[in-house]
Amino acid sequence: MNILNSKNEETLVLHSGWRSDPSTNSVAVPIYQTTSYQFNDASHAENLFALKELGNIYTRIMNPTCDVLEKRLAAFEGGVAALAVSSGQSATAIAIQNLAKKGDNIISSTDIYGGTWNLFSNTLNDQGIEVRFVDPSRPESFKEASDTKTRAYFGETLPNPKLNVFPIEEVAEIGKSLGIPLILDNTAAPFICKPFNFGASIIVHSTTKYIGGQGSAIGGVIIDGGNFKWQNYKNQQPALNKPDPSYHGTIWTNAAKPLGPIAYILKARTTVLRDIGSAMSPFNAFQFIQGIETLPLRIERQSQNAQKVVNFLNENDKISKVIYPNIGKPEKKNKYFNKKLYGNLIGFHIKNGYEACKKFINNLNLFYHVANIGDVRSLAIHPSSTTHSQLSLKDQHKAGVSKDYIRLSIGIEHIDDILEDLTKSLDNI
Repeated sequence: MNILNSKNEETLVLHSGWRSDPSTNSVAVPIYQTTSYQFNDASHAENLFALKELGNIYTRIMNPTCDVLEKRLAAFEGGVAALAVSSGQSATAIAIQNLAKKGDNIISSTDIYGGTWNLFSNTLNDQGIEVRFVDPSRPESFKEASDTKTRAYFGETLPNPKLNVFPIEEVAEIGKSLGIPLILDNTAAPFICKPFNFGASIIVHSTTKYIGGQGSAIGGVIIDGGNFKWQNYKNQQPALNKPDPSYHGTIWTNAAKPLGPIAYILKARTTVLRDIGSAMSPFNAFQFIQGIETLPLRIERQSQNAQKVVNFLNENDKISKVIYPNIGKPEKKNKYFNKKLYGNLIGFHIKNGYEACKKFINNLNLFYHVANIGDVRSLAIHPSSTTHSQLSLKDQHKAGVSKDYIRLSIGIEHIDDILEDLTKSLDNI
């Protein structure tokens, strides 16, 4: 059997990108804790820097442990190449900066994580990159907001914390008709949704979350789908089609031709990552490799537990509304979540508002009160006063956050213990 031909994610997360160490026969991927690499000779060094061949130069740009993680995640998502970086925020920033510069713009969904909203509305704006926010419930709003300076569309598969499924296929089709790629944050839906199958061109993940799974390491990844024809849109995508002064006039669509459809990720690695330096630690990459090997099992258990929590919350008279991806819009859940798993994130509104939410959080014993998702442990948070507190009340509303809203990230504990903790907490409000 050729493992590389497998289409099954459960197999790919264990075997793609690595079989064993050729010198020691080690099955586990070693941690290559090194800064630099010996060149074979002067010609080898010259070829690496000229991009005539790919290989290790310096760990800020590439590392053998990170390389295995990148290959494994690219195979897992169905992409052609990936770039591991120091955090999910770095992944998002680099994904945009790789295409947009001062005077350019991107179009973003309003339904995004609060930290991403701040990155877009403040930091990128300070750098001269305009971000225009639109309502994803109207996919055509992306087209209406676009112009000749629009370099990318951005959305989240399962927006954190709004949890309204992003219209991937509709927005991707609009973008490709205009020469604009869809960058999709798939952090909250690994394994259960495959955005490349629906036209997304670039996927980003905070590997900190589900890919790691243990809450022990920070990281991010950018995955290139290899499905966007950059060379066909020379005016709309100048970053990849015009001489790049940061790499002696390289035209990235030309430079990548001998290597495959990896112009986007090649530029991200050799220019933006090189210059900003937000490289993933080899030790963290090792931890993420361990994490991804059990990702399908964890997501399945977490999704099953979450569905039972949803059923419980729907019957509790202290809850005014429950939000979960398989509630409403059956056409989307069948299209994008064909494994019949909908993840572990649940949102709900508590009657009597903010004070009741604070009591609920303080009453929990099994659930951790932390600003994270995707952990094997069950987690709870009040987004309005924490993760989205930097946003104005108006912007919080756009992102799906209100004072009476709680977000849960369900873990792999026994469902009876999860439900018992929720019951006691709600009973004591």
